[in-house]
Amino acid sequence: MVHNVCMVSDFFFPNTGGVESHIYQLSQCLLQRGHKVVVITHAYGHRTGVRYLTNNLKVYYLPLMVAYKQCILPTLFATLPIIRNILLREEITIVHGHSAFSALAHEAMFHACTMGISTVFTDHSLFGFADASSILTNKILKFSLADVKHVICVSHTSKENTVLRAALAPHKVYVIPNAVDSTVFTPDPSQRRADRTTVVVMSRLVYRKGIDLLAGIIPELCASHPDVHFLIGGDGPKRILLEEVREQYQLHDRVQLLGSVNHEDVRDVLVQGDIFLNTSLTEAFCIAIVEAEACGLQVVSTRIGGVPEVLPDELIYLAEPSVKSLLIALENAVEDKKRGRIVSPRERHERIGRMYTWQDVARRTEIVYDATAELPGSTLADRIHRYSHSGSGWVLFVLLIVIVNYLFWKLLEILVPRKKIELVPSLIAKSSQREAT
Repeated sequence: MVHNVCMVSDFFFPNTGGVESHIYQLSQCLLQRGHKVVVITHAYGHRTGVRYLTNNLKVYYLPLMVAYKQCILPTLFATLPIIRNILLREEITIVHGHSAFSALAHEAMFHACTMGISTVFTDHSLFGFADASSILTNKILKFSLADVKHVICVSHTSKENTVLRAALAPHKVYVIPNAVDSTVFTPDPSQRRADRTTVVVMSRLVYRKGIDLLAGIIPELCASHPDVHFLIGGDGPKRILLEEVREQYQLHDRVQLLGSVNHEDVRDVLVQGDIFLNTSLTEAFCIAIVEAEACGLQVVSTRIGGVPEVLPDELIYLAEPSVKSLLIALENAVEDKKRGRIVSPRERHERIGRMYTWQDVARRTEIVYDATAELPGSTLADRIHRYSHSGSGWVLFVLLIVIVNYLFWKLLEILVPRKKIELVPSLIAKSSQREAT
C-alpha cells in the first residue's frame, strides 16, 4: 500500500537534534520505498516557503510565530487554513506528528482528524507525573492523542510511559527504535592518542543531561588517572559549571570544551575518543550512545529510561545516576581498555550496523501506516465520544474546541472549495525496492 505522508514537527532542519535527524532519515527511506513524503515545520529565519532537500523531499516552512524553544505559539484555529490547503494540495492520506513538545505537530494532527485524515504520532521523550510542567504536558497529550489512530514509541520504557501519561490502549502503541547511518558513523582508531585515554561527552549542557553528575566525575577521575582526558561537545546553560570545575582544579590541559558541534562534525569528534560517557537523567532511547558505539567507542551510561534496551551488556557499562556509581563504571572501562579486554572498534561498528538501520525503521513504520489506513473513518459524533472519555480534564472546553474547529473547517470548505485548490502532481515513482519487499 502506497501512502502520501506528511511529517509535522516544530523541530527540523536547519535545527539539529534527534527528532530532526529521525524525521529526515525516515522521510528519505520512505521516499526510496515509493511513498510520497512532505514535511511541515515553521520558518527558520529567512528560510521560509517551500524548499527541497535531498531526493526532492519537499519541506513547507510556514511563517508562524515562534514562542519558546523553537515551538510555535499555540493557536489551534489560526493554522487550520494553511494546513488544510497543504494537506489537500498534496493529497495527504496520513499525517505523522513528531515530539510531544511540538505545538505544530499537535495542531496539524488535530486539523487532520477534523478533515478525516488518518494520523500517527511518534513520541521521542519520557515525562514524569509530579512536577507542574509534566502534569500540563500530560493533559495536553491526553487531548491530542485521543483521536490519533496509532502511536509509535522509540523504546518499551517509552511505550509504558506514554500509555500511562496519555491513557492510551496499549494495542494502539507500537515500539520502533531509532537508528543510525552506519556509513557515516565509522571507526577510525588512528585518530586516538596512544598515550592517553580520552572520554568523550556529546550532549546539550542542561540539567536533564546530568551535567551536574559530569561536573562531579571530572575531578575525581582526573585525580585517580593522570592519563585520562575529557573531550566535551555541546552547549547550554550548564557550560558555566564545567568551566568553573576546570578552573577550580586547574584542568585546562585535560578538559576541552568544544562548544556547539554541527551534526556533520560529530563523527570526527567521536573517533578521537576511547570511551563515550552519557550522564543523562532521562532518555527514551539515546541515539548518542548508538552513534558512539558505531564509531567503536566503549560506552558508559546511566541506567535510566530506555537506555538498558539499546545495547547488549557486553557493549555498555551501566551505572546508577550518581557520581559514585558512574565513577566505578568508568574505572572498569578504563581498566578494561588498558588490559585489552574490550570488543574491537570494527566489531562494534558491524554489530550496530546490523542492529539499527533506517531501512528497517521505515519498513516497520510502513506496517503502522498500513494498519492505520485500514481503520474506519470517524464521524464528529465518534470524535466527541472519544474526547469526552479521554480523561484530559475540562471536558466541556475540549468539546467546544472540537466543535468550533469542525465548524471552521466546514466554513473553509464553502469559502475555499476543494475543487479550487490546485493539486500537486506526484513525481515519486514506485521504487523497485518496495516491489521487491
